[in-house]
Amino acid sequence: MADANGVLELARLRHTYGHGETACEVLHGIDLRLQQGEFAALIGPSGSGKSTLLNLVGLLETPTGGDVILDGNATAGLDDDARTALRNRALGFVFQFHHLLPGFSALENVLMPRLARQGRATPADVSDAMALLDAVGLGQLHGRRPSELSGGQQQRVAIARALAGRPRLLLADEPTGNLDTHTADEIFALFRRINAEQGLTFLVVTHDPRLAARCDRVVRLVDGRIVGDGPP
Repeated sequence: MADANGVLELARLRHTYGHGETACEVLHGIDLRLQQGEFAALIGPSGSGKSTLLNLVGLLETPTGGDVILDGNATAGLDDDARTALRNRALGFVFQFHHLLPGFSALENVLMPRLARQGRATPADVSDAMALLDAVGLGQLHGRRPSELSGGQQQRVAIARALAGRPRLLLADEPTGNLDTHTADEIFALFRRINAEQGLTFLVVTHDPRLAARCDRVVRLVDGRIVGDGPP
């Protein structure tokens, strides 16, 4: 029986790029479990496999071996449509670059996950999106386009968009890497508040040791293997 509090489990996860003589295994049997409400950092030097691991957790790539069990669902045998449906239901993504659609307002960008899932936005969806913008401090700027917002404000819109699908797990890939120190601290404080208030599970890839030290758990990856996992 699946653990009711288990949001993510990686079981003997392996990944290889290339074939034959050019094959290169970059992840070597990763085992990892995240429970509901955990706030974990994933750290490691460049080339350690962090981006590959995050892509596999995000169901953006298929592992060579092992399995990604997301919200109680084994994914190794799922077809593309089922993987996409699970990704849209269970995961939220925040990246270093916000990837907002420049021709749309902040509110319209937050609504994009609902539009992708349902094909249209209901009045309730609009109300929820406004509430999310209020929660990240941008309710009064809902009509502005990305070019009319600061870098920190754009990232806040991206966070609201990631929350719009009510995910079980939020994946953040260097979410403050493109921000100044003060704004980075504000964004990270927002993450921690969402984690505390909603019980949302976070997995944050960061090169910033200051931010990693403020997580509850730090997973260190070196040469495709976990070499440390515990409190900062």
